[in-house]
Amino acid sequence: MGDISSGCNVNGGSVIGQVGRRKSCWFEEEIEQDLRWCYALNGILHTGESRYQDILLLDTKPFGKALIIDGKLQSTEIDEFIYHECLVHPALLHHLNPRTIFIMGGGEGSTAREIFRHKTVDRVVMCDIDEEVVDFCKSYLVANTEAFFDSRLQLVINDARAELEKTDETFDVIVGDLADPIEDGPCYQLYTKSFYESILKPRLKEDGIFVTQAGPAGVFSHTEVFSCIYNTLRQVFKYVVPYSAHIPSYADTWGWIMASDSPFTLDYEESDLRIRQRINGENRYLDGKTFVSASLLSKAVRKSLDMETQVYTEGTAKFIYGHGACNKNSSVLE
Repeated sequence: MGDISSGCNVNGGSVIGQVGRRKSCWFEEEIEQDLRWCYALNGILHTGESRYQDILLLDTKPFGKALIIDGKLQSTEIDEFIYHECLVHPALLHHLNPRTIFIMGGGEGSTAREIFRHKTVDRVVMCDIDEEVVDFCKSYLVANTEAFFDSRLQLVINDARAELEKTDETFDVIVGDLADPIEDGPCYQLYTKSFYESILKPRLKEDGIFVTQAGPAGVFSHTEVFSCIYNTLRQVFKYVVPYSAHIPSYADTWGWIMASDSPFTLDYEESDLRIRQRINGENRYLDGKTFVSASLLSKAVRKSLDMETQVYTEGTAKFIYGHGACNKNSSVLE
């Protein structure tokens, strides 16, 4: 366990004197300029730094182990299943026979873990730009150990854009398990129309499906990037389905978007049937009715999505609050 005594520095964060009467060590994430979210810690498990990102693994009191990259919470031990079941299963269930999958990002290993639960899957290419993050997660996230060593997995360390550009292979499903688009971050260009249109879509098979995480999707936060990513995908694909779920450790509702040139016609009863037939083990969060509910967005969010006009391009990129590399928006308080 890392040193949490006064005066040490942790990936841009710092340990300072006692705050009020709190006796615990705390991790503080700056969500917005005037909004911060704190977690009481049992301790700091590991810190690291790559050429792209700062990495931190914490043992939090409310959520268990928590992976932090560039000051932004990525997932926690207690509720990561909500995020990863929502990211993976709707797309694979809507596809008639998903055998080949490409993961953009996914270095944590949880997305591959959920994909490998599907009996139809023959091959998964996981392409992450940051080898240090992948190695870090292999070592410390033991829940995903089997996924990293599954014979069906091809792990590629590369920029996903470059990897998709050079391959001739096409895929049944492409999954965007990327970091949020933040300034100075490594992957905001993978949310652009030009990337979706000229690089990603040609790598999908005729009935292929693309799904991506798309940032905060709450009543107030969805205008950061969620609505823009949705509108961008509508310029590229015929059928686009946004959906969302509350994730406790994020302190917000989170969004995903599924897109294809084939219609999404699966109802909840057929979804549940495919879950029973195709997926090993039982989902903890997602079933047919849950997905139907997740895709019924609130009136405020639906209205914003309908009115959104901005298209995500390199020149008009939108970012969530925070900065890559510098990691100035988090700290550890004792």
